[in-house]
Amino acid sequence: MTEKVEFIGIYTEKIKREGADKLLDFLENKSDFFTAPASTRYHNAFEGGLLRHSLNVYKCLCAYMERDRVKTEYGLSASDESIAIAALLHDICKVNFYRTSYRNAKNKEGQWERVPYYEIHDTLPYGHGEKSVYMISGFMRLTREEAMAIRWHMGFSGIEDKNTVGRALEMYPFAFALSVADMEASYFLEGSEN
Repeated sequence: MTEKVEFIGIYTEKIKREGADKLLDFLENKSDFFTAPASTRYHNAFEGGLLRHSLNVYKCLCAYMERDRVKTEYGLSASDESIAIAALLHDICKVNFYRTSYRNAKNKEGQWERVPYYEIHDTLPYGHGEKSVYMISGFMRLTREEAMAIRWHMGFSGIEDKNTVGRALEMYPFAFALSVADMEASYFLEGSEN
């Protein structure tokens, strides 16, 4: 099974909300979601990296939410639909965001050659998490917990005021769970793939 087939399978099985079909159509036919990198040079900076990252975050979030301590001590729960929405779509802000450019670099033999690389081409400069919330909301309605989780999925690694981040993660534990899943995917699962 390809990663695209896996993503679409999870998406269509778990997400039944009004507008979900239109969002999936956008991802398939009007964006580069399935071929875009997840970053320019950090985690999953290769074709299809964003898709793989989204699936990795989904798997990490599912595993995190299943932990007994999370359910009993913290009382954290979320529907399968909310987990799928938050994990699969948290980085939708990266669609149509990168483009391929070229630069000169030395090859193994020490000769200069023209090589491709990804650069940012942001046509909707609206932040990161908030841009994902904005884009999703154009197709379907998010719950407050889903919106907060997607907005704050970068946790303390973002550029926002740390007090604001801490307050958001305290008020919305699902946001904390998504940020943990995002970090686990980015640093543990994907960090060595490049």
